Amino acid sequence: MQVLSVASEIFPLVKTGGLADVAGALPAALEPEGVHVRSLIPGYPGVTGALERAETIYAADDLFGGPARLLAAHVTGLELLVLDAPHLYDRKGNPYNGPDGQEWPDNGIRFAALSRIAASIGQGLVREWVPSAIHLHDWQAGLTAAYLHYDAKPHSPGTVMTVHNLAFQGQFPPSLLPELGLPPAAMAIDGVEYYGSIGYLKAGLRFADRINTVSPTYAAEILTPEHGMGFDGLLRGREQFVSGILNGIDEEHWDPATDRLIAARFDRSCIEVRAGNKEALQLRFGLATDQRAPLFAVVSRLTWQKGMDLLLAAVPALLAAGAQLAVLGSGEPWIEAGLREAAFTHPGRVGCILGYDEAGAHLLQAGTDALLVPSRFEPCGLTQLCALRYGAIPVVARVGGLSDTVIDASPMALAAGAATGVQFQPPSSAMLEAAIRRTAALYHDHVAWRSMQRAGMATDVSWRLPAKRYAELFREVASTSI
Repeated sequence: MQVLSVASEIFPLVKTGGLADVAGALPAALEPEGVHVRSLIPGYPGVTGALERAETIYAADDLFGGPARLLAAHVTGLELLVLDAPHLYDRKGNPYNGPDGQEWPDNGIRFAALSRIAASIGQGLVREWVPSAIHLHDWQAGLTAAYLHYDAKPHSPGTVMTVHNLAFQGQFPPSLLPELGLPPAAMAIDGVEYYGSIGYLKAGLRFADRINTVSPTYAAEILTPEHGMGFDGLLRGREQFVSGILNGIDEEHWDPATDRLIAARFDRSCIEVRAGNKEALQLRFGLATDQRAPLFAVVSRLTWQKGMDLLLAAVPALLAAGAQLAVLGSGEPWIEAGLREAAFTHPGRVGCILGYDEAGAHLLQAGTDALLVPSRFEPCGLTQLCALRYGAIPVVARVGGLSDTVIDASPMALAAGAATGVQFQPPSSAMLEAAIRRTAALYHDHVAWRSMQRAGMATDVSWRLPAKRYAELFREVASTSI
């Protein structure tokens, strides 16, 4: 079965978040299920620069304002279709923002072009390769479903819209509609109109054959006004087509037994080796090299959604518990400033590295005792899955995919040897502080802590089961497509 995956980023070529990890790992996981994936991505400089050999399989003189080529290439095990449109993608900055941190003013056009080409591929643009299904990732690919709907060609592929985060919606002015090539009738409540704007995510949710999110709990949460982000009514109307499939992680990239980005490699039979990684992590973050102090860590976007303001408020309680804190990430300036201030005020106890690097993330997972994920909402989360695999204890808010992937250390779960982490609810600074104190107490219970580490490392966090479910979903939409 042929599937076209459409994403705005893909690991290891370009990454700003978990979407890239999923887009990069899922194609290989689907191969054993008889599903062959080609991934369509924009031709950012980091992408085109990685193409050693590429074949031009389509060329357009004018694609939304300039010439474009569709390139076929193989890179790092991925079979890619790269939309090489320099007037849209050949820019400094990340996929969405310029060097000044501001969104590109033509993002509506940039990702409409990606969607337009995706729909055309589904309709036979590349004659030798016509997909049976198209997998749309987030708002940047959402307009694909609208193009397929309004083109009304006799043969169209089935579509699956995966929502990685409903908060990112892609809204653009209605004056853009003619430039997008959509009919006036599309600007309606049963079309792409969303609160007076053109909604790219709305287009995907309205017209895709299936809507998928990245955990079962988040799939249920988005049907409610509290978590539906304005889409709960539309989603409840299409509830029979909504599902939730947990993400996995790339077990080859995240393997403590072979990981060359950490100080000492290990597996669940020799968890004690983690002490060497803890010391390396403490040195990297300017913390005292004290094995007795429980080390809490965060690797995250530093935003309100991720509960980083709750973390700032909980720092005194964490220090009062005799613990240390290491933070790796970037985000909202006031949160970054608060963490810098905490590190300055508590040298040797709080360390903060602003930004992101892959080696630092791996060392953090291999060396920290506990990983804090206090998100207010979390569609799935990947860091807690990496923590489980590396023997760190996830401390998570009981929301979305966090509640689906971490088993709380209740007395019964501990007695059964099933506990893998600590959950708390609701997401508040008081409950986070209580969870930190509970985790610190568990850290000093050597038997309970080792039991939790081993249970976590034995958890299947791979793509094997999710890939089976995705394959089933693709076959369903392919069999019902026009």
